Amino acid sequence: MLNISKVETFYGNIQALRGVDIKVNNGEIVALIGSNGAGKSTLLMTISGVNKAAKGTINFDNKNIENLPPHEIVNLGISQVPEGRRIFSRLTVEDNLRLGASSNNKGKNFDEDSKEVYDLFPVLRDRLTQRGGTLSGGEQQMLAIGRAMMARPKMLLLDEPSLGIAPKLVNQIFISIKNINKEKGVTVFLVEQNAKKALELADRGYVLVNGNINLEGSGKDLLNNPDVQSAYLEGGKK
Repeated sequence: MLNISKVETFYGNIQALRGVDIKVNNGEIVALIGSNGAGKSTLLMTISGVNKAAKGTINFDNKNIENLPPHEIVNLGISQVPEGRRIFSRLTVEDNLRLGASSNNKGKNFDEDSKEVYDLFPVLRDRLTQRGGTLSGGEQQMLAIGRAMMARPKMLLLDEPSLGIAPKLVNQIFISIKNINKEKGVTVFLVEQNAKKALELADRGYVLVNGNINLEGSGKDLLNNPDVQSAYLEGGKK
């Protein structure tokens, strides 16, 4: 479904991605792990068209997208949940969801799609008129995921969904991601600081080091890899 080939991305004169190759097959959950500053968020932003690839190709659903603007990429079926959630804090929960639905047949399917979001995250149904900025961190993450789902994506890009979330809600978020993949049939490309949880959830994974793919394999194989354990799993520090 997604084929990233030899992608290079720059911030000014600073090279953030160095010939990245990644494949995500239809129906998979694929995790990307790496230390802070490795280029993980840059890669997601490059897929979404927010950052432009200086070199290489990004093919989604048999269409090259590396030169498309972000709104066209969303229309093709890629929705991103950005790091830090970035909900519209002054708007209500319902209005955040309506904005997410605006690219999906101009929001005409709002009632049907919002019901599916409420089934995933029942707490949002009870917060419809509440401003997004007054929600807890975990509830804001649920809203950000729900907003992305309102566009009926084929692929969901998730950037650090556990960041800043109370531990008791992290498991709930990861269960929801699994349900989105298995029950809704949405392919997931996951960037996550909690490498253990990400690799436990993922079918396959990649390790990004200084803008380069350093390792790849099944989630189970990477969990058992001594280098991955030493760098990203011991003590849960990374």
